[in-house]
Amino acid sequence: MRKEEVGVFCPWFSVQRTHIGDYSLGYQFMWHRMVAPDYAFCGDCLILKEVYAGKTYFYYPLSRTNDAAQETAAIAEIEKYCRDSDLRLHFTNIPREKLPALLMRYGRDVAVTNSRRWRDYLYRAEDFCTYGGGKYAGQRNHVNKFRKLYPDARFRVLTGADLPAVERFLHEYEVVQRGKHEYLADEEMKEVYELLPHMEEFGFLLGGLEAGGKLVAFSAGERCGDMLVVHVEKALRGYEGVYPTVAQEFARAFCTEGVAYLNRMDDAGDAGLRKSKLQYRPAELVDKYNLSPKRAIDRVSHLPELETERLKIAELSDSDAAEYARLASDAERNRWWGYDWRSDYTSAEPPQDSYYIMVAREDFKERREMPLGVYAEGKLVGEVVLHRFGYGDEAEVGVRLLPEAEGKGYAQEAVRAVAGYAFLKLDIERLEAKCFHQNARSRKMLLSAGMQPAGEDETYEYFYLTPSM
Repeated sequence: MRKEEVGVFCPWFSVQRTHIGDYSLGYQFMWHRMVAPDYAFCGDCLILKEVYAGKTYFYYPLSRTNDAAQETAAIAEIEKYCRDSDLRLHFTNIPREKLPALLMRYGRDVAVTNSRRWRDYLYRAEDFCTYGGGKYAGQRNHVNKFRKLYPDARFRVLTGADLPAVERFLHEYEVVQRGKHEYLADEEMKEVYELLPHMEEFGFLLGGLEAGGKLVAFSAGERCGDMLVVHVEKALRGYEGVYPTVAQEFARAFCTEGVAYLNRMDDAGDAGLRKSKLQYRPAELVDKYNLSPKRAIDRVSHLPELETERLKIAELSDSDAAEYARLASDAERNRWWGYDWRSDYTSAEPPQDSYYIMVAREDFKERREMPLGVYAEGKLVGEVVLHRFGYGDEAEVGVRLLPEAEGKGYAQEAVRAVAGYAFLKLDIERLEAKCFHQNARSRKMLLSAGMQPAGEDETYEYFYLTPSM
């Protein structure tokens, strides 16, 4: 998505209840370049996706009506999307009150983090409006000093007509800012300039502090539920006390009825910024949980070895390279398998026999699937694969045989053996399979293996099996 599109999120952000600043137009716009966000809608929920440090993350679904059932349905859609796209599922920006439901959903096999550096600083609006009590004595002293030094200073609400003056102020401000040579600070300045023309369009609240007829401080924020998210707060440091003064005046101007909190975002692990934010006495450091659930395949350390009356089902051996290459490169089998190895092969030279086994092993190493050789009388006769592992204890099974092994019941026998392993050892609750409409042989085999029809689409017929069937 283009960053200018973030305005479409306004109906969700403006009523959000998370107290997490990432659910705001300003955040999504300003950090678009770093996290490449995208979005989808499910029912009344907004689903946000971002990519950070090479991983794909999904925000906890945001319901406009705070409907838990809608959020649960959206989570199921995220799981399906990840399964269909072969993506690992990672949630981010999970509010504290939503975490227990996810832990119950995924059980104990989850990784949970809550990094201190990304927690938002949430303040009581009343505290900023008054700077009352002993804990704010320092801020009051700074404000009094500013007022004494600049008696003509005034704060005023700004509009779109004032943006050229704001831009001139930012040019003066950035001379000092750029001198710090800090990557994040430089990136933030770029984003502030890009955000400036959209502030009025996004309905931002703008305010400026003037002294001697000159703009010496500027703040911009947006209303999100019962909080005011402060996205921009810049001031010329030569004016002593200017920061506490503009912070208070901004709160007084825009913390109107229904605004209970100010969210001044995280400190990104910057020591100076952390000290400054703590000095304003936050009411809460807002937790932002990350959660990564595991699938059944993620608990498997090695491929199993299974035996039936006629078959051995086990990890492929190097000595099977030639026969496995014959199976995997067979155009007829690829047609019914639903995957053509040539779609991922990039070399101009024909692949060696070892290439196909190497790919199968890499698939297991990355926990994409469990490829197992099917052996009869000591010889490789085919392959059975557990793949498409989902986050609701489901997986899909597929089997293919060499031409001379067909018609002997090996495929049915292999599916039954792998199903037993999946149910008893992997705790799979639903085993699935599919076949092309034209593949009558495969359909007959799946039914003979005990699988039941589960619907169809234009391409496939679907089947399933559960431990109780």
